Amino acid sequence: MEQTWRWFGPDDKISLSEIRQTGATGIVTALHHIPYGVVWSRDEIAARKRMIEAAGGLRWSVVESLPIAEAIKLGDGDLTPLFDNYRQSLRNLAAEGVTTVCYNFMPVLDWTRTQLATPLPNGGAGLRFNAHEYAAFDCYILQRPGAEAEQKPDVLAKAKNWIKAASEADKERLLATIMAGLPGAYDRYDVPGLRKMLDRYAGIDHAALRHNLKRFLEEVVPTAAEAGVRLCIHPDDPPRPLFGLPRIVSSSDDLDFIFGAVNDTANGITLCTGSLGAGAGNDLPAIVRRFAPRIHFVHLRNVTKEPDGSFFEAEHLGGDVDMVEVIQPLLHEQARRRSAGDPNWRLPFRPDHGHQLLEDARRATHPGYPLYGRMRGLAELRGVMTAIASIERLPL
Repeated sequence: MEQTWRWFGPDDKISLSEIRQTGATGIVTALHHIPYGVVWSRDEIAARKRMIEAAGGLRWSVVESLPIAEAIKLGDGDLTPLFDNYRQSLRNLAAEGVTTVCYNFMPVLDWTRTQLATPLPNGGAGLRFNAHEYAAFDCYILQRPGAEAEQKPDVLAKAKNWIKAASEADKERLLATIMAGLPGAYDRYDVPGLRKMLDRYAGIDHAALRHNLKRFLEEVVPTAAEAGVRLCIHPDDPPRPLFGLPRIVSSSDDLDFIFGAVNDTANGITLCTGSLGAGAGNDLPAIVRRFAPRIHFVHLRNVTKEPDGSFFEAEHLGGDVDMVEVIQPLLHEQARRRSAGDPNWRLPFRPDHGHQLLEDARRATHPGYPLYGRMRGLAELRGVMTAIASIERLPL
């Protein structure tokens, strides 16, 4: 499998020369400076591609992400210009040789955690989602109508205790942590701004959001297929409704709907073992085996779930997800594609997230994207793949 690394562009605190030393050869990045809904021009794409290749030994392997304007998720107004622009961006990426495109359909927030640097027994730090802290924010800081009724009694009791003991600094920290999950993590809402954004989704339930996703797929997948682009939707993170917002990429049933909406291999998934792994009912090895032909990009990370719905990001080979059982069918799918003559048979994967280790805490990297923690994860995952491929005589 192709070893890749997420890079947030020229402003990333981790340089391309450092990434080369991790063993990765593929770069996963996006044109974060271009506003949502605006065409990615060939010139902009080519410039970023040259920057990556100038570092030596690296290529732009995956776009993460080509973002979807919020109006498309809302199904709001005349969407023709936005669909036209998205299709043109896909054509321009393909023309420059970048043909794997990750995106997501999560409303408002891309991901949500309540702690960004939870201390670990080994002295490092990691990401964590505490159900009671999320409930405290939703019920007592955001004060969303109906939020209390959605919580389990034990979680709500802990949320009430948390909010009683919390200082203003604690509340501000929690808001900043939740806002870190905004797309690109560059803009922020205050509490009134978040309320206003959530109000736009009033009346958008699970069925309505599914309908809007289906419309998007019908509009763009034919263009992707024609251009040779593999679209891969990212699962919800975490795979549960948040702040009254529906989630529609959280389970096998959701994937059945998505792939059935437009039955074309260009309509695929980014298999994220952490996002799907946070769902109590998700069997990751079974999902891989069932949907293998539609997996075009892989995020490998691990989580440990707790009974109340909390979870924390574990070591890549720790946690609840049996990474060996996930990687094995991925390598078999890769071998199948090679035998079928697919020129892009190698599946790109990246070590998703990572613990803050060693000097990581001294760098202002994006939450979850340290250097040493991800490098450790990449090395461990590479070892698993090498062992399986050697034993079963599969291509790496």
